[in-house]
Amino acid sequence: MDAQGFGNALNGLNGEFRDPVVKRVVDKFKLRSDEGFRKYGTTLDEERTTKMKGLMKYLIDIQEELMDAILYIQTAQEELKEQLDEEKT
Repeated sequence: MDAQGFGNALNGLNGEFRDPVVKRVVDKFKLRSDEGFRKYGTTLDEERTTKMKGLMKYLIDIQEELMDAILYIQTAQEELKEQLDEEKT
């Protein structure tokens, strides 16, 4: 199953989004869902309802993803600081 129809369920505005930023985020969710299905051959819903993965594994996945996000934030901050420092010189 792919993410087709996902946007209509979210917006209630006949396929239109009031906010283009929200539309871009939803589009990214659709793409990510499709990529996940291609990579793993299942959906999150199927994974959950067939008990392919338990709650602890979901919590571990969340923790690991948030740890990665913190590393990306730190790296981006360092990159921005370097750019700002270069502009001052």
